[in-house]
Amino acid sequence: MLLFVLAAVAVIVVVRWVAARTGLPAAALLPLIGIVYALLPGPNIGLDPDLVLMIVLPPLLYSAALDSSLLDIRRNLRIVVSLSVLLVLLTGVLVGIGFHLFVAGATLAAGIAVGAAIAPPDPVAALAVGRRVNLPPKMVTIIQGEGLLNDATALTMLSVAVAAAVGGEFSFPSAVAQFVLAAVGGVAVGAAVAWLVRLARPFTADPLLSNAISLATPFVAYLLGEELHVSGVLAVVIAGLIVGHKTPQLTSGAARLQTSAVWRLVDFLLEGFVFLLIGQQLPEVVKGLRQYDRSTIVIAVAVSVGVVLLLRPAWLVMTQSLPRSLHTRLGGISEQDAPDEPGSARRIERADRNARRLTSREVVALSWSGTRGVISLAAIFTLPLTTNSGAPFPDRDLLLFCTFVVVLVTLVGQGLTFAPLVRMLGLRANETDQARVRNEARSAAVEAALARLDEVAAVEPDSAVAVNTTRTQLLARLARYRGRLDLLEQSGSSELPTSPEYEAALRVRRTAIDAQREELVRWRDSGRLPDEELRVLERELDHEELLLPRRASS
Repeated sequence: MLLFVLAAVAVIVVVRWVAARTGLPAAALLPLIGIVYALLPGPNIGLDPDLVLMIVLPPLLYSAALDSSLLDIRRNLRIVVSLSVLLVLLTGVLVGIGFHLFVAGATLAAGIAVGAAIAPPDPVAALAVGRRVNLPPKMVTIIQGEGLLNDATALTMLSVAVAAAVGGEFSFPSAVAQFVLAAVGGVAVGAAVAWLVRLARPFTADPLLSNAISLATPFVAYLLGEELHVSGVLAVVIAGLIVGHKTPQLTSGAARLQTSAVWRLVDFLLEGFVFLLIGQQLPEVVKGLRQYDRSTIVIAVAVSVGVVLLLRPAWLVMTQSLPRSLHTRLGGISEQDAPDEPGSARRIERADRNARRLTSREVVALSWSGTRGVISLAAIFTLPLTTNSGAPFPDRDLLLFCTFVVVLVTLVGQGLTFAPLVRMLGLRANETDQARVRNEARSAAVEAALARLDEVAAVEPDSAVAVNTTRTQLLARLARYRGRLDLLEQSGSSELPTSPEYEAALRVRRTAIDAQREELVRWRDSGRLPDEELRVLERELDHEELLLPRRASS
């Protein structure tokens, strides 16, 4: 087992390296490698749905929620709810009806079960590609928000469908009540867990304790939600959104840096293992197909893939055709409420871009971003083997195969073509606008610091020298930020303008840091500097280098 884990890590690292140099998404390459491995002789790793739902899903959802914006999701709440709740429910129902009408012997409940499993997109592949091609922030928010909330909808729908298939009874009022209870309860549990994390604030100053609490939070939220028979998935998401929103007030800078690095590593390894695991399920999902004739398999796959691929664009086009009054953004800033201060007009303009309906190019991109992933497979593998009467669960092997095909088609097909599609559509974030916002915020922060220094100087006369030194440094920084803003204001393009002088300054600063590192290592190698002291001084230089922007005008 250890050898398999090490081999998997090696494959994940190599694929990540290849993906970075070719532009191909790792999320699409890894399942193909998993399929190749599954076809080779030797042991294979089966998918344990309980392991995925309890161990893999909570940290991945929590990490994604931490990196999401609660305010941006609220601004785009209408379309996020439309995709993560209404579209998921409609997908499940239409797949169920399709199975009932066109697949010989299939029941409506079994069809809705597979529909619920394949309904929720897994945004990992789409987001990885979208960030690499610099997809506009609104599009990233919609894909991210949809992926955070749709699993709770799908898993609740699946449990209702399975109960109907196993017991042979279905009550629409009962199903609606169960769904509402699971959703409301999940939100309440997530908020409660976030409140408990806030109570643990005295412990979060220590980076190690902060990491331990952060890693434990998604599992606490999920287990508490499941124990109370509400949506543990939604509890994890809500806890992550609230904690991520409150992180600047809850943790120290050192804790945030370390926690962010830990979660990036967790995401990298878990996502890699998950996508490898998807491909290795091929033998399991095809072994039970001998009992079905070819036409039945083809029809079932066509219904599953067809609904998934066609319903999403149709839904987006339909919802974007609603009256403009229904596209009003929840919350945000309006022109009459905006303060009369520099930059407020641009903030109104950015808010208006969030409020407007999607363009045709954005609809096309969102239509092609619905990649399915391991959650779909984990969900369908939870189907019981038998019903309450002892009979085999209807068409279980066929449902497994249909889910696998949908995951493979969307993950590989859409995953590999999403980046070229986005480039062809010309969808890119306005880099100049993003850089302008950052430098406006930096300038405002420095101005707040200068005002605070005046207060300190007034009440602490003995700190005059320190105040003047710090003020000089801050004024130099403010002049630099304002210089960047002037450069950005003069740019008439969405691409970041270049500044040869500033780029040269960055190169000089990086060269100076490299020279310091080399000298410290020479001191260590000559025996004049202990390794422990070297690591302390290296961290100082690492933090100094981290402060340098990656691009000159950003």
